[in-house]
Amino acid sequence: MHFVNLHTHSYSNTTSVLEVVNQYPWEFNTAIPQYSIGIHPWYIDEDRIQSDLKCIEEKLHLKECMALGECGLDKRIEIPLETQVAVFKQQIVLVQKTRKPIVLHCVAAYQEVIAIKKELNIQNPMLIHGFSKNEQVAQSLLDNGFYLSFGKYLLRNTELAAVFKNVPNDRFFLETDTIEESIEAVYAKAATIKNITVNELKQIVRNNFEFVFNL
Repeated sequence: MHFVNLHTHSYSNTTSVLEVVNQYPWEFNTAIPQYSIGIHPWYIDEDRIQSDLKCIEEKLHLKECMALGECGLDKRIEIPLETQVAVFKQQIVLVQKTRKPIVLHCVAAYQEVIAIKKELNIQNPMLIHGFSKNEQVAQSLLDNGFYLSFGKYLLRNTELAAVFKNVPNDRFFLETDTIEESIEAVYAKAATIKNITVNELKQIVRNNFEFVFNL
């Protein structure tokens, strides 16, 4: 059974890994077989927004495109939050025409993302990638229907283990994002924390993947 890597910026072309590779509309690579596509809040370019949105809209209707993202909100960058919210909502409108999930970049803006989910009545699954926060934030997101994806912080932050251990088995994913460590290393750490075998963990994540991605 494959290792499922929810979110990576590097296409490994490895037969043992089923990976969703992050793509940006302004540097789209047609050689990548399965991907997500979105406007990351760091890279909002007002001169390019309309062409980026057009590209996203086209790709979302292709089977190779697995999800919208990563997109979202980040309060720790200079781009005004109002601009980020506007671009985020424009992307949400596009993905709502499909059943595809949304891979979210969220920094210090969890309440805002929860509020937007309610405001726009978003039914598409919403996945917080690279989750690194405490039990309270995790529970708030879970209570509001979000999924949590864990990666580098699980390897580097020992306090996150207790948070991950308590996330229900049907509500999490694993990823590498931009780290050099392999997805196998992330699974090994996660399996130890959950006190299950790697094969059992692969089955859990695969089940979640098939359900959320409507496979």
